[in-house]
Amino acid sequence: MIYKLHKEGRPYIWITLFFWLVSLIKVIDGPSIFRILLFALFSFFMVLFLIFFRNPPRINQSKDSKVILSPADGKVVVIEKTMENEFLKSERIQISVFMSPLNVHINRSPIEGEMIYQQYHPGKYLVAWHPKSSELNERNTLVFKNGNNQVLVRQIAGKVARKIVSYASVGMKYKVGEEFGFIKFGSRVDLFLPVDAVIEVKIGDVVQGGVTEIGVLPPTP
Repeated sequence: MIYKLHKEGRPYIWITLFFWLVSLIKVIDGPSIFRILLFALFSFFMVLFLIFFRNPPRINQSKDSKVILSPADGKVVVIEKTMENEFLKSERIQISVFMSPLNVHINRSPIEGEMIYQQYHPGKYLVAWHPKSSELNERNTLVFKNGNNQVLVRQIAGKVARKIVSYASVGMKYKVGEEFGFIKFGSRVDLFLPVDAVIEVKIGDVVQGGVTEIGVLPPTP
């Protein structure tokens, strides 16, 4: 399958391609250990960026308007009840997805609904799996509303990832699985769900953004 490349990767790929071509010409012109090593280095980064910024097609097959899909690719590292104090001000089920540098880093709406809150927070750069990274790291918080249900999504920058990209704004309406942002070079996404939502994943599960069903929203009264 041939993947498209995400627009966020174009500057990295074009710059790396330029230096890769220059190093290739130098090797052809007169190979040396230094030139070969330089060519190998740029080849490595070219492959890394092509993998990292891939944009595979994702099609949601579910017809249920209450389905909750994973907002990111990666591994489920947290499932627990916790207080969400920024916006919801209530107990929620937190599900955290850790993204390695080799995962697709596009972030997608977990539910169908309207965005009613968005707030960027500058912060630290603790490792993404640190328990306090959700509160202390650079992060971007978004809340989607479906009926009476509200789902909070938090993009979190990590030790390597220091660039959160969001295309969202308050008032925008999203289909489940629709792209709303990107995190560059590995990090994590936290999801805060109603406590009576049905959860269909467990810790250690590998999930795909816009494909894997995380759970189901409770019925709207």
